[in-house]
Amino acid sequence: MATTDRQATTLALAHALSAAERGLAVIPLSRTKLPALRSPHRSPHPDQPRQALPPCHGECGRPGHGVYDATTDQARIRELFAAAPWATGYGIACGLPPYRLIGVDLDVKTGTDAPGALRELALRHLFTIPPTVVVLTPSGGRHLWLTGPPDAVIPNSAGRLAPGIDIRGAGGYLVGPGSRTDHGVYATAPGTEHLVPAPCPPSLLRLLLPPPRAPHPATHPSVGDRGQGLVQFVLAAHEGQRNTRLFWAACRAYENGIGRALRAPLTDAAVHTGLTEREARATIASAARMTGHRP
Repeated sequence: MATTDRQATTLALAHALSAAERGLAVIPLSRTKLPALRSPHRSPHPDQPRQALPPCHGECGRPGHGVYDATTDQARIRELFAAAPWATGYGIACGLPPYRLIGVDLDVKTGTDAPGALRELALRHLFTIPPTVVVLTPSGGRHLWLTGPPDAVIPNSAGRLAPGIDIRGAGGYLVGPGSRTDHGVYATAPGTEHLVPAPCPPSLLRLLLPPPRAPHPATHPSVGDRGQGLVQFVLAAHEGQRNTRLFWAACRAYENGIGRALRAPLTDAAVHTGLTEREARATIASAARMTGHRP
């Protein structure tokens, strides 16, 4: 069994390096299809709370940040797999250049006809799926690889498009072909091995994009100019600054006694910049704990 695992790890590394040569950023995965490396910010003791720090997406420089560790650098990939000798697969990050990969996951485990649902959507919205990379899953499902334009941020979703159809977009990953899991091996569908991911049809792309957000509402008058300024500070964040700005603004809000009133406006502002609501709430809760307030 140990020999089989070592062979699976060696094969996974080889497949990951090959994918990276084609411009696909990868991370090692365990047999459960989850990132193989444990977060460096988790406490080693289950009963010890995590530190009150803003979410880290790899800024600390240590591995263990899931899809945020994804890279095309061959030396770095070898380091990640060396740190996770139990890895038997690899994940391919979506939403990153040059392909800006979008994964359409057609699931059959739920008893739904996901391929049929996709065909119905295609007929209703007048699009066709072009020839593209297709990866067969051990459960009988399939992953369709498509590409998105540089200005489109496709969110992850489960069943929003139709029952059984999950979407892997920015911040998500696809299990790469050649990965071995507890349920079997992922493999490229015959005839698609030499294809490159095809552009997502515009009609389908419109279905995948989040609905346009309404203009950000004005902060409640009770928080005053100080609160307005903190919200605007978060709204002005660029990628790479979003968590840091939100954490700083939330700390200042709690220190000035307006933290509770600003929780919703700050959350909305953070989501407007690209964070998920869950990430925003977690960051604000960390700020509350850091400043001695109950989240």
